[in-house]
Parts: sequence; C-alpha cells; structure tokens
Amino acid sequence: MNSDNDLQIAGDILEVQHLLQPPREHPATVAEFVGLARSVAADRSAWEHLVRYDATTRWYHRLRTGPGYEVWLLSWVPGQGSGLHDHGRSSGVLTVLEGTLTERTERGTRALAAGAQRVFAPGYVHEVVNDTLEPAISLHIYYPGLTDMPMHASQHCEARPEPAARTRPVTA
Repeated sequence: MNSDNDLQIAGDILEVQHLLQPPREHPATVAEFVGLARSVAADRSAWEHLVRYDATTRWYHRLRTGPGYEVWLLSWVPGQGSGLHDHGRSSGVLTVLEGTLTERTERGTRALAAGAQRVFAPGYVHEVVNDTLEPAISLHIYYPGLTDMPMHASQHCEARPEPAARTRPVTA
C-alpha cells in the first residue's frame, strides 16, 4: 500500500543528520528556485504595490537579487509580447502571477494561467505574449543573472515574425 500514511520513522529522527541540514539563505537547486518563485508569488504585499502598466512597452522591475540570481516582476497589457528570444547562458523560472500569458515555441503554443510555472534551461527559445483582453503579471527568476537576451527569427516557431536574430539590452 502506497499512501502518505505508510511512512514510519523508527528511532530518533534527530540522529538522522542528513535530514537536518540547515535551510539555505539562497536557492541553489531548480527545486529551490521554483520554491523561491512560489514564495515571492504568495507574498502579494511584497510586489503588488510595485506593478505598473505601460501601453508602449512591457514594464519590468528587478524585485531582488541574490548570489548569482535575479528576480524580476513584469506586467503585460493586452497585445504585448517579448518577441522570440532566449536567455543566453541563464536558466530561469517563469511564474504567472495574474492573468494569462501565451508561450510560443517551435513545439507549439501553451496558455499559462495564474499559478503556472515554466522552468527553462540556457538556450531555450520562446516568445511570451499577452493574447487576452486583460493585463497580466509575471515573475521571472534568472540564474545566473540575465546578461543578454538574444532575439530570434521565427522560421520554426508559431510566434509572430521577427527581424533576423539580434541581441538587445537586457530588460528581463
């Protein structure tokens, strides 16, 4: 029988030292970065008052940094998108905080509703767009911190056409 109730601890749990590692101050694993994103998302008072909407460009704000990583808050009004891009040598976690965003890749299109998370490796090419009629907010964690965001042509992707590959300054 496999259920949560099947686990029993025999002996003194305090003697199982490998289970008693002190919590890290900063994330170091994919699971810990996902946990950080969930923790920040759950603490609306830490970010909600910072959100702004800009009809001319995506709004973004660096929420925090740690050793080697950055946490960004972004807003998306209807129709705004990132363009087809990757994140250079950075891995990341994308978490939708409010609204729905559409992610387009060469493998297809995926709607990401509030609470959805995507973990991606360096070189992952995608486009994120707000295809809805309501604004959206997302949280992005990059490790190492985002230093470039190469843009791509959309030949093999369902994304909208973009100019030939180029690199633009980092704006999360």
